Amino acid sequence: MKEELLTLKKGHNQALEKIYNEYRNAFLQFAKKYDLDHDVLIDIYQEAFIALREHAINGKLDAIKSSIKTYLFSIGKYMIYDQLKKQKKTISYESSVEFKETSEDHDFFEEPELSPEQRLLRQHFKNLGKRCQEMLTLFYYRGLTIDEITESLGYENKNVVKSQKSRCIKSLKELIKTPA
Repeated sequence: MKEELLTLKKGHNQALEKIYNEYRNAFLQFAKKYDLDHDVLIDIYQEAFIALREHAINGKLDAIKSSIKTYLFSIGKYMIYDQLKKQKKTISYESSVEFKETSEDHDFFEEPELSPEQRLLRQHFKNLGKRCQEMLTLFYYRGLTIDEITESLGYENKNVVKSQKSRCIKSLKELIKTPA
């Protein structure tokens, strides 16, 4: 792993190409399950590899406990989730043709109104520490498993992640219960 890290930091084109090719097929195989176009997955892998290299150069990989492959896949998985999120927000031309104008004054592009509970949750979520925000976002918003969070955040084992997540939820509940 130290050799790969050094290559990512200072490597020449041939050494970087070797690491790039070593994980490419495995990543594409892993990413198939997300039902994205093959070309999109290749682009995501390339962007993830560039991000991995930047993280190595900036020293962000110096203290990771996971393998370079796991870290690379984690970056790629976030990018896949972002791509899927973008696709769900866009409306295809065919479905927009069926849109019929009504005489009512509706702003269809306005964000839906949040319930009082949702507003309270959003308000107090901002008051959590960065680590808790990251943990809860990865688990509930991005849908990562405990094992995936353990690897991507570099925790020792999944029990640490479970207890951290539990403490974060407890803190959030306490913030919500406490009157402002």
